[in-house]
This record gives sequence, C-alpha cells and structure tokens, in this order.
Amino acid sequence: MDGIGNSTQKRAAELERMAEVLVTGEQLRLRLHESKVIKDRRHHLRTYPNCFVAKEILDWLIEHKEASDRDTAITIMQKLFDQSIIHHVCDEHKEFKDMKLFYRFRKDDGTFPLDSQAKVFMRGQRIYEKLMNTENSLLEMREEEGVTYERTLVASEFIDWLLQEGEMPTREEAERLGRRLLEHGIIQHVSNKHHFVDGGLLYQFRMNFRRRRRLMELLNERCRSIPENQDSPFCLRKQGSEGGNTSFLSVSPTKEIKVVSAVRRSSMSSSCGSSGYYSSSPTLSSSPPVLCNPKSVLKRQVSPEELQAPGGPYIKKTFTIMGDAVGWGFVVRGSKPCHVQAVDPGGPAAAVGMKVCQFVVAVNGMNVLSLDYRAVSNLILTGPRTVVMEVMEEGEY
Repeated sequence: MDGIGNSTQKRAAELERMAEVLVTGEQLRLRLHESKVIKDRRHHLRTYPNCFVAKEILDWLIEHKEASDRDTAITIMQKLFDQSIIHHVCDEHKEFKDMKLFYRFRKDDGTFPLDSQAKVFMRGQRIYEKLMNTENSLLEMREEEGVTYERTLVASEFIDWLLQEGEMPTREEAERLGRRLLEHGIIQHVSNKHHFVDGGLLYQFRMNFRRRRRLMELLNERCRSIPENQDSPFCLRKQGSEGGNTSFLSVSPTKEIKVVSAVRRSSMSSSCGSSGYYSSSPTLSSSPPVLCNPKSVLKRQVSPEELQAPGGPYIKKTFTIMGDAVGWGFVVRGSKPCHVQAVDPGGPAAAVGMKVCQFVVAVNGMNVLSLDYRAVSNLILTGPRTVVMEVMEEGEY
C-alpha cells in the first residue's frame, strides 16, 4: 500500500492551519458585510468601496465578544493582515494600526493572491459543499481493519463522483487531485496510514468548512492533542469574561464537579487519535485543558437492549440544539450506548432541557446505540450546526 510519511503529515497539518485562517477570515468578512461594518466610505473627496475603519472594527470585535481587549483585537486583525486576507486600501501601511484608517478584504477588491495552495483549498471547499448539498451515498459509516468510521469516502467511488461531476477529466488526474487534497490537510485516510490511492481505502474530510470559527482560534498557533480517553471535544463553552474567567462548572449529580478550561468545537475527526482541544483564553498559553469529571456520572452502565425493552423504566426525549460560536454545550462519554457526562448550565443544550446521565439514542436521525463517544462526537462535529438528539432517561414514578 502507498503509505504516508511523517513529513507529508506535518506539511498537511501546516496547510490545514493556513486553510483554517482563510475560512475564519471569510466568515468574518461575511459577518461584517451583514452588519454593514463594511461599506463605501469617502475621504478627501474620494470614495473607497467596500472598506472598514480600523478603530471601528476593533470596537466591533470587543462588542461581539470576539476579543477580550483591544490588544487582542489588534493581534487578530494583524494575523489576517499577515496572511494577505486584508490590506490598507492604498497599501500605504504595512501593518494593522488602531487608527482611523481604511482597510479592505482582498476578496472584496479582487487582489487576493490565488497561489497554488489557495487554489487547492478553494477546490476542496467547493467539493465539500457539493457533497454536503447533494443526495448521495458517498459519505457513509464504513469499516476498515475492524474499526468503524463515520462519514467516510471510498477512494474509487470518490474518483467516480469527481469524473461524473466534471471536476476532473480523467481518472489519473482525479487521483492526483485526491493526493493534493490530502497533502493540503483537507482529507485524510481514516487511520492516517496511507496516501490517497484509487482503490477501496477509506478517507474522511479533515476539515469541516461549515463549522463556525471563533476569531480567537487565530491565536492558537498549533494544534494540541490529548489522549483519546478524554471527553468529547465539541461542547464546553466559555462563561462570562468577568475577572478573566474562562471556565464553567460541569453539571453533575456527584461531588466530583471540576472546573474545566473552555474549549471549542473542533474540525478534527475523533478517529485521528486525538480530540482537538483548543483554549478559548485570550492568552497564548499552551497549558493543557483540565479533565471534565474523569469518573463517569452514571451509577451503572445500561445496555441498548435494556433501554429499548418494552415496558421498561426509560422514556425517550428529543432535543433540537443549535450550536453557538463555541459549541453545543454538552459532553458525551462512554460506549454502547454513550451518555451525557456534563452540560454547560449557560449553553444551548441546557436551554432545551438536556441533562447529565441521559443516554444518546440517535443523532440527526441515525441510531447510535452501538457507537462509542468518539464515533458520536465525530458524527456531531461533521454534521450541521443544528443537531437533533434523541436521548433516553429513567422516568420518575
């Protein structure tokens, strides 16, 4: 088999990081247009179309909780400047300054540099959106080497689809495209053992282009992974910013309630052997996150058969949870079935009534009673922002 070397994996991670900056910048651009922060402006009898004022954008970032203070907001905008996502309208300033200066997104004036890396990234995003917007059976749960993976692509079927959609003219060129997508961190082999080859191997999208990014993620220079036995990575939310507090208390019926570092939803698949935690703190600290209730909140594990037994004590509930900029506000743990380990009292999940100790039955209509928390986490991470959760809990009699 065609293996993938450490240097290729390292390069893919670097390019994935660059792509994340581009996605984050584009999401900000669209939000600023929607908020009318970007508009035509006049200065000295000249009109500058589609621009924003530096001082105003810094105020906007702080007001919308995208930055805790002005220095952090400047650092965020400088990051976009350094990546050629924004620039001064006359290119007279080579850095982002907290002044009444006009800046513009390069995508709004057609000056964004379309180098080979950007072109591959844009191609990957278009393919991702096509697959997500069409009725097809390409993305399915499949098994490779005895391990089950969510939302996988069979390489040969993916190539067939690329040819059918007119993305590439020949099979050989489609395979080369698949290799470029992998080398740029857009897709990956499910266990990271192989490069992209035309055949029966399974691949997944490494990037979730639709995930709402937080601008604070721009300050996380590198991905920090933690062991697989931690909680699911998509859920804990930032509490209030008073006193610099960036944690919340997990809701648990036990006495083992612990303060947990705030984390964000991750684009990384849990099948990669890591859970993709990132700090939401405005500092550049690389301290690892704290475990959330390392011991299970369950008094005892329940089997899928027991949950579904006719006349049993368990009742089903359905929650529709719309994730915010940070996540959905809950943690799942355990295996077959997994359960709700913690709920952020100020998060979206708590708002609709989700509670700890509930067993997860289905996610967006897919039965998950036979899956562990890593598979369930991946299913939520790679799905839509609004997730429909079916759970079962012990009824009160």
